[in-house]
Amino acid sequence: MWERSLLLSAPGKVILHGEHAVVHGKVALAVALDLRTFLRLRPCGEGRVRVRLPGVGVVRSWETPRLQALRRGFAADFDESKSPSIEQLDTLKEFAGIAAGASAPESLATLAFLYMCLAISAKYGDVPSVDILVWSELPTGAGLGSSAAYAVCLAAALLTVCGAISCPLKEGESTARWTEEELTLINSWAFQGERVIHGNPSGVDNAVGTWGGALRYQSGKITPLKRVPMLKILLTNTKVPRSTKVLVAGAKQKILKFPAIMNPVLDSIDAISQECQSVLEAMPENPSPEYYPVLEELFDINQHHLNVIGAGHPSLDRLCRVTASHGLHSKLTGAGGGGCGITLLRPDTSPLTVEAAKRDLCACGFECWETNIGAPGVTLHSSSSLNAKVLHALLES
Repeated sequence: MWERSLLLSAPGKVILHGEHAVVHGKVALAVALDLRTFLRLRPCGEGRVRVRLPGVGVVRSWETPRLQALRRGFAADFDESKSPSIEQLDTLKEFAGIAAGASAPESLATLAFLYMCLAISAKYGDVPSVDILVWSELPTGAGLGSSAAYAVCLAAALLTVCGAISCPLKEGESTARWTEEELTLINSWAFQGERVIHGNPSGVDNAVGTWGGALRYQSGKITPLKRVPMLKILLTNTKVPRSTKVLVAGAKQKILKFPAIMNPVLDSIDAISQECQSVLEAMPENPSPEYYPVLEELFDINQHHLNVIGAGHPSLDRLCRVTASHGLHSKLTGAGGGGCGITLLRPDTSPLTVEAAKRDLCACGFECWETNIGAPGVTLHSSSSLNAKVLHALLES
């Protein structure tokens, strides 16, 4: 029997520098975005496991004996170092009544939940009767790591109730984090959830969701940065849909067609990522305002490079023009071709300037959030540490 309620959250992610170039072996910097996914877990006395995901319209519940029987019926063993097998996923789809080729968010989210629930219980003991609700501040499908934040929250909650990791929140504390060893375990299971959803993910999004802060990614190697400051940003969703696959392929074509022209651009983006890393790591020791003009200039240069590569879009040009008219510096984040952009806000940027910029961006039909990057990773919360909007979403349902 699990007897206590849990509230936890994990951040989204944005690519600060290095998008597109990272595909060609260059350095990318990914940072934790303080728009978070929240999970509430409650004991449930009905011998069932329930999951509710209001953002994608999922309300499902299964009797625990049925889940145990399903787990025993698996031929292949579960292992966090191996990708979920096609056979395992097909069996789970059949069990949950999900069509064979289904790729809708609600189908993939349900599948990831079932897989993680069974795999974690196979290794660490049965998942008890619980009621899980997940609610997110992150828009889905915008390249902001919403599926990874979901997988990180699920991994942390399920590992905690199965006793694989501790429950570090003590009486009277507002928040708590797990140990490094426990975070490594959370990350490896969250990566399995991401594999169910995306097939062959890089592992960057779940690592950002687990550890927070900022990390460096190059040729499959993920390195968390030691200490990084929290930076204020505007995050803007142009709401222009795009295909990452098509944009990556287009950039590749350009590089093959003009190697002598394009390879120096990739090297320059690589240098921008490395320069930005140096600045971020120097900032906590010496919080001087002189770092901000450097960060702004790196944004401007990288945005031009991304246009050269073919990742630009009129909506992103407009975003950059609108924010520049308020003295602010922006760049696209992620695949480009629409999608999202980030605007750096200095600590001394006046609230009036920020409001005016937000108003003008919304007048373009964009959606805009004032938030932070370099946010903490997966965190346990007491209800007193959460704002009214989050509490309403988690506790009223």
